[in-house]
Amino acid sequence: MNLVETFADFKMGKDIDRPTMVRVLEDVFRTLIKKKFGSDENFDVIVNTQKGDLELWRVRAIVPDGEVTDESAEISISEAKAIDADYEVSDECYEQLHLEDFGRRAIMAARQTLISRIMELEKDEVYRRYIDRVGELVIGEVQQILKKEILILDDATSNELILPRTEMIKGDFFRKGDMVRAVIRRVEMKNNTPVVIISRTDNTFLEKLMEQEVPEIEDGLITIKKIVRIPGERAKVAVESYDDRIDPVGACVGMKGSRIHGIVRELRNENIDIVNFTTNDTLFIQRSLTPAKISSINLDSNTMRASVYLKPDQVSLAIGKSGSNIKLASKLTGYEIDVFRDTEEFEVDDVDLDEFKDEIEEWILNELKGIGCDTARSVLDLSVNELVRRTDLEQETVEEVLRILASEFDEEEE
Repeated sequence: MNLVETFADFKMGKDIDRPTMVRVLEDVFRTLIKKKFGSDENFDVIVNTQKGDLELWRVRAIVPDGEVTDESAEISISEAKAIDADYEVSDECYEQLHLEDFGRRAIMAARQTLISRIMELEKDEVYRRYIDRVGELVIGEVQQILKKEILILDDATSNELILPRTEMIKGDFFRKGDMVRAVIRRVEMKNNTPVVIISRTDNTFLEKLMEQEVPEIEDGLITIKKIVRIPGERAKVAVESYDDRIDPVGACVGMKGSRIHGIVRELRNENIDIVNFTTNDTLFIQRSLTPAKISSINLDSNTMRASVYLKPDQVSLAIGKSGSNIKLASKLTGYEIDVFRDTEEFEVDDVDLDEFKDEIEEWILNELKGIGCDTARSVLDLSVNELVRRTDLEQETVEEVLRILASEFDEEEE
C-alpha cells in the first residue's frame, strides 16, 4: 500500500500553505506512531509536498546482542543486519515503516483525522482571506435562490457567498446563473464554518461603484466625504476635490451623465445626488437639499437644527417623495432640517392646518405637513391622486380631509 496513493487527495489543490500542510501531516503520522509504539521520539517523518510523498523512519542505536535495555531506542546487531548487512555496532539503524505495519483500522483512523484537520484549515483560510477583504467589491454567479437569501459563487475564488434579501435593493431580481455585484459586508463563523455576507444596500457598495467609474476617485484626486442612501430610491454623495482644476461633481457625473448612468442602472434607478462638500454648514445644507432652491436658512448649532425657508413651489422638491430628500439631507449634514413656506403671511382666505385639530386627527395633519402642506389652501391645491401618492394616507382619508377643508371656505363664502 503506497502513502502517495492513500493520501493523494491532499497532495494537490488544497489552498493551504506548504509549511502548514507539512506540519499537519507530521502531526497525524506522529499520532499514528505513538499509538503503535507508545512514543514518537526515535522516529522521523519526512514529507515531500511537491511529490505528495511521505516517508516514515524508525531510528535506533545498534548494540551487541543481549545488551538491548530500551527497545524503543536500541536494536541488537543481529536484528540490524537483517535490515542491512552493512550495519555495525554503534551505528544508527534506519528502518523504514510502511502503512501495512500499522494495520487497516489505524490507517483509516489516520486518514479520517487528516481529512478533518485539512477541512478545519481550509475553513480558517477562507475566514482569513475574506475578513481582510470586508468592504471590497465582489462579483459572483447566482447558484441557488432560497426564501431568505441567495447563494452566490465568488467568481474569483469559487467560495460561497450569501446575499440576504435584507441586503438586496428594492427591485433586485435574480435568476440562477446571473452575475451579481456586491460588497463584502461581514464575515462570521457559524458552527465552525465561515459565512461571508455580502450586501448591495451598504453605502460602501455605492462608494466602490463610484471608484470603478470615476478614475479621479481611485487616483485620490477626489474623495468621497460621506454617503447616505435609501437603497433603490435615493442617495446623496458629498465629494471634495484636492485639485482646484477638477470639478468633483462634474467628474463624478461625467459627460452627459456617462459615468453616473451605469451606477444608477446597477442600483435599480436609484436617484443619486452628487454635491460639493463644504465646511460652511449653511451652504452645505443648501446644496444637500438639491434640487430645491432655498430662500433662507436659520441655523441653531447648539441643537443642530436648521430652519429652511422656501418658496411654496419649492417645498415639495425639498421634502421629496415620502420625505426622502429632506431625510437624506439631514443625515448628510448632521442637522435636523425643518422646512417652512417663505411667505410673510398666509393668504387672507387661508387657514393654518392646526386650526383643524378638532376635526382631523393629528397624525393625518402631520402627514400633510410632511409634504410641505401647512395650510388648508396648500392641501386643496393638490389632487386626490397626488396626495395619496406623496403620503401614507388612504384615498378615503384624503377625500374626507379635502371635504373638511373645503367646507371651511364654503362656510366663509356663505
